[in-house]
Amino acid sequence: MDSVLIPIAVFLIVYVAITFELVNKAVAALSGVSVLVLLHIVGEHEAVELIDMETIMLLTGMMIIVSILSRSGFFTIVSVKIAEVTQGSPVRILVLFSIVTAVMSAFLDNVTTVLIIIPIIIELTRGMGMDPKKYVLSQALISNVGGTATLIGDPPNIIIGSKVGLTFNQFIINLSPIVIVVFIVVLFALWISNREEFKPINTNLTKLLTVQLLLEKIRFEFLNIKIDQSMMWKGLICLALAIGLFMTQTITRLAPGVVALSVAMLLFIISKADVEHVLEEVEWSTLMFFAGLFILVGVLEEKGAIEWIAHHVFVKVGDNPYIAVLMVLWVSGIASGFLDNIPFTITMIPIVHLMLESNPIPNNILWWALALGACFGGNITMIGSSANIVSMGIAKKHGVNISFMDFMKTGIWVTFISLSLASIYLTLYLWIAL
Repeated sequence: MDSVLIPIAVFLIVYVAITFELVNKAVAALSGVSVLVLLHIVGEHEAVELIDMETIMLLTGMMIIVSILSRSGFFTIVSVKIAEVTQGSPVRILVLFSIVTAVMSAFLDNVTTVLIIIPIIIELTRGMGMDPKKYVLSQALISNVGGTATLIGDPPNIIIGSKVGLTFNQFIINLSPIVIVVFIVVLFALWISNREEFKPINTNLTKLLTVQLLLEKIRFEFLNIKIDQSMMWKGLICLALAIGLFMTQTITRLAPGVVALSVAMLLFIISKADVEHVLEEVEWSTLMFFAGLFILVGVLEEKGAIEWIAHHVFVKVGDNPYIAVLMVLWVSGIASGFLDNIPFTITMIPIVHLMLESNPIPNNILWWALALGACFGGNITMIGSSANIVSMGIAKKHGVNISFMDFMKTGIWVTFISLSLASIYLTLYLWIAL
C-alpha cells in the first residue's frame, strides 16, 4: 500500500511547490524524484527508463535549430516584417500572430512553433511599450488549439496515431473542423477579456508617432545588424528538412525526436556555429523539469494509481455511447491539465480499448474524444502540455514572469470553452454516425 501512497504524496507535494512557486519547477520535480529513489520506491536505472526520450530529443533538437537560426539574424528580419505589417496595432499583433501560431502548430508541431514565435512576440510587444504577458499567454494557448488539428501537431496526437494506427488525413478530416471553430471563438474571447490592452491606437496621436518612430528605429537597427546569410539559409533548409520528415513520418518511419536531433547535429556540422554558445541557448531547466515530471508520473502509472482511477471512472459508465464519449472528453481534458497530457494519453489508450470492447462506438469517435480532451485540456495549467512549459521557460528567460496561477486564470476558461464546443461537435458526430 505504501508503494502507492508515497508516490502520490510526493507528486502532490511537488505539485503544490510548483503551483505556489516555492522553488524552481525543475528543482521541485527532480527533488521529488530524489525522494522516490532514496526511499527505494523506484530504482535509479528504472527512473531513467521512465523518461520519454522522444520528447526530450525533439525539444533539444528544435531548440538547437531555432538557436542557430536566431544567431543568423533570421528572427530579426521576421520581427521587422511583422512590425511593419501590424503598424503597432495591438489587435493586429494578436490576430496575425495567432493565425501564424495556429497554422504552424498544426503543420510543424506546437512545441517548435512556440520556440519560434514567443521570442519574436516578446521582442515586438516590449519594443512597442506593451506588456508581453498577455501576448505570450495567448500564443501558448492558441498553439495547443492549433496543434490539435493534425497528427503531428501535438504529442498526444502522435501517440494516439502511432498506437491506434490513425492516419494524418484522418486527423485533419475529423478534427480540423472543430479546431477552426474553437480557434475563432477563443481568439474572440481573448480579445473581449482584454479589450483595454488590445484597444486601437489610431485615436492617440502620441502613440501613433511613437510607433512610427519605433518602426524607423527597428528598421535602422535591422540595417546595422550583421546578418549571416549563409548560416540563415543553412538553418532554413535544415528546418524545412525537419518539417518534411515530420510530415512524411508514416513513410520514413523516423521518430520526430530522432529527426529533430539528427537535423540539429547536421546543422551544427554544416553551419560551423559555436557549439558552446548555441548550447547556452537551450532551455536546460525546462528539459530537466520534463525529465522529472516523466519519472514522477511514470511511477504513478507503474504502481497502478492512474490506471486504477481511469479504469473505475471510464469502464463502468455503462452502455450509453453519448455518456462514454463525453466522459472520455471531459475527464481526459481535466486530468491532462494537471498530469501532463503525454503520459496521461499513454495511460488512457488501453482504457479506451477496454471501453470499445464492451461498447463498440463507430468512426473512432472515442479516439477523437481522447485527442480533443488531451490537447484542449493541456491549456488548463502551465504543466498541462509541452508547449506551455516551453513557452513559460522562454518567457522567463526574457524577463517575462508568468506565474502558475496567472496562467491558470486564463487557461481554465479557455479550456472550458474548448471542451464545451468539442462536446457539441462530438455529440452531433455520434448522432449522425448512429
